[in-house]
Amino acid sequence: MSFKKIMEGKKEWKAHVARVKALPKDYQIVYKEIQKYLFKVGPVELNEGNGLLSEILNFFEEGVAAGKGVLQVTGTDVAAFCDELIADSKTYADLYQESVKQKVDKAMKK
Repeated sequence: MSFKKIMEGKKEWKAHVARVKALPKDYQIVYKEIQKYLFKVGPVELNEGNGLLSEILNFFEEGVAAGKGVLQVTGTDVAAFCDELIADSKTYADLYQESVKQKVDKAMKK
């Protein structure tokens, strides 16, 4: 990755963080919890740009503009909201399971 791309990525991330900080406090809290959840559960695509996080932020900004509370937007089960977002995404857990299966399969063939 070139220095220029790294710097562009940092600029984009700082702008993203500034948008999060502009949200009402309840939205900020839920956004940060969603971010932590997604970083732990780990859809593989999450690290490719900030697409999913930006989509969530856009969705939250629309909710604020509509005068809705954050739990009206996500529902009361925020983890279920996250799971729904990544339902069709490959996660790091999926990659690890595939790796284990391949190692076991390889070992059993010996």
